[in-house]
Amino acid sequence: MGIYFPILLLISGFLTSANRNPTALLPSEPQLKLSANCPAPDGNLNYRPVIGIVSHPGDGAKSRLSNASDVSYIAASYVKFVESAGARVIPLIYNEPPEILIEKLNLVNGVLFTGGSSKTGLYFEVVKVIFQKVLEKNDAGDHFPLLAICLGFELLTMIITKDNNILEGFNAANQASKLQFLEVSNFEGTLFQRFPSELLKEMSKDCLVMQNHHYGISPEKFRANADLCNFFKILTTSADQDNKIYVSTVQAEQYPVTAVQWHPEKNAFEWGLSEIPHTEDAILVTQNVANYFISEARKSLNRPDAQKVLNNLIYNYSPSYSGKSGSGFDEVYIFTQNSGLSSL
Repeated sequence: MGIYFPILLLISGFLTSANRNPTALLPSEPQLKLSANCPAPDGNLNYRPVIGIVSHPGDGAKSRLSNASDVSYIAASYVKFVESAGARVIPLIYNEPPEILIEKLNLVNGVLFTGGSSKTGLYFEVVKVIFQKVLEKNDAGDHFPLLAICLGFELLTMIITKDNNILEGFNAANQASKLQFLEVSNFEGTLFQRFPSELLKEMSKDCLVMQNHHYGISPEKFRANADLCNFFKILTTSADQDNKIYVSTVQAEQYPVTAVQWHPEKNAFEWGLSEIPHTEDAILVTQNVANYFISEARKSLNRPDAQKVLNNLIYNYSPSYSGKSGSGFDEVYIFTQNSGLSSL
């Protein structure tokens, strides 16, 4: 055995030591203390929140995907936006029977109004009814948040003022922009309350939010309207491509209602428009807005029947790839009366 015998003794000694102390085989790093006693979750919060997203008339692709007269859609980016913060989605199909819409509204913990272009007819009336239901739920003691994006912002402006002609024209289509903060010292209880301070600074210096609208409201016109001032406070303004200033973020004074003229969902989940910012900071904007909205939804007291939720989740539908159609959306969920679920 000669030369091998000392080596075998060395290996044997090492293995014997390792058997007595298994960590001898591991790098010398601080030991983690593992415990099966995890802290109990906060019983006041709902860790399975569900968001209702209201569908918009059309197919999201100028009839290239569907020309059915009753078609409506939800861009998949809004769904991914909600999911990214830990919630699921039930589609609130705007032209469903009213009793179905109301029952679906009782299955969710918050509502999202999307962007789009429709400001009249049944869609406008349904948005108005749902907004009133949101306020009623909060007045009844449920913390029930609403996030209104782009068109959603515009519709709330019209509904609150009872003036369908209050909006002004702005040149802010396919534009990345900055946010100018009006109340930088008091973000508590607002959309920006948990944004890192460095990100807030970057948002005022760099074009990190995506605008895609032709209408809005100027700070002057906003402040001249008592109904708007009583309901909302202005958090930010932005400048369009002609350097005209409009209100870009507002927060309700008494309700968990936030409205943004910009599109937080697009930075991370849409690729069809050339000016969408996709930098790391832009993605952080998307994530922080989603996290805020869903953290508000977790405060909802609503605990609906689990099976009814499963029966109505958007997972019961399949998205359609629309990126090649030039619609500006990569994927859309399309709904017709024939595709609606009757499981409620």
